[in-house]
Amino acid sequence: MRLVFAGTPEPAVPSLRALLASERHEVVAVVTRPDAQAGRGRRVVRSPIGALADEHGIEVLTPPKASDPAFLARLAEIAPDACPVVAYGALLPQAALDIPAHGWVNLHFSLLPAWRGAAPVQAAIRAGDEITGASTFRIVKELDAGPVFGVVTEQITATDTAGELLGRLAESGAKLLVSTMDGIADGTLRAVEQTGDGMTYAPKVTVEDARVSFADPAAAVDRQVRAVTPEPGAWAEFRGERLKLGPVTVVDEPGPPPGELVVERKRVLVGTASKPVRLGEVQAQGKKRMAATDWARGTRIEQGERLQ
Repeated sequence: MRLVFAGTPEPAVPSLRALLASERHEVVAVVTRPDAQAGRGRRVVRSPIGALADEHGIEVLTPPKASDPAFLARLAEIAPDACPVVAYGALLPQAALDIPAHGWVNLHFSLLPAWRGAAPVQAAIRAGDEITGASTFRIVKELDAGPVFGVVTEQITATDTAGELLGRLAESGAKLLVSTMDGIADGTLRAVEQTGDGMTYAPKVTVEDARVSFADPAAAVDRQVRAVTPEPGAWAEFRGERLKLGPVTVVDEPGPPPGELVVERKRVLVGTASKPVRLGEVQAQGKKRMAATDWARGTRIEQGERLQ
């Protein structure tokens, strides 16, 4: 089939690579978010998907909105059979959805209808789910509510960060997306309507959502930190300044009151509503990431001081 691939960030790259390597399909163009400023120098850079398309000499469409008349006209001119989508990052109007003969087929990183929305991987970890996965479905007007073509499952380990889990799902999901395109081309694959059973939502995670509450039990603190690692990054306040936190370890012993720090020679503990957690790496404002023990030695933490 002739395909126009829509995607923007790094997790979409394995899917585009897999489709480019497929002998059964031709990616004739990609749709991605407009070039944006990034890094300390605020240089204008291409999205990962746009950059990969450039490497392969593929036309790159970067409409400011998917409803842009010039974009819709060009898409109609290309006349794709289907438009596979992975983390494009913008709403698609019905006028765009109507153009490809087989519609827009989204790869979503959850087992739909669980965790519809922008941050399914983060939500699954924070909720303590043991199994998650990825789904391919036909895009409809309602958010992530279209009929499902196929799924692949993935176990969530006790130490998975959102970045690690998303990396695995991006690879297994890429294979699922290619097999979905194959089935659509063959006419052997039929989408199944979603039911309302088990429906949950995963809104975008904000920086404020990543602030750690040590008033929660240790298991919840552990899951929250892993769910926002690496982006937007867990944090708490210490002495009125933001302290970024890497993944923590639950310690099976009594601990201090919630938020209170205990500095030992080889570890730094923080109290929670249940057991304490051991800090891994931290990053103070204006400093590099470092082991919590190194940070504690340099900071000279006094007895009774807390993370808030």
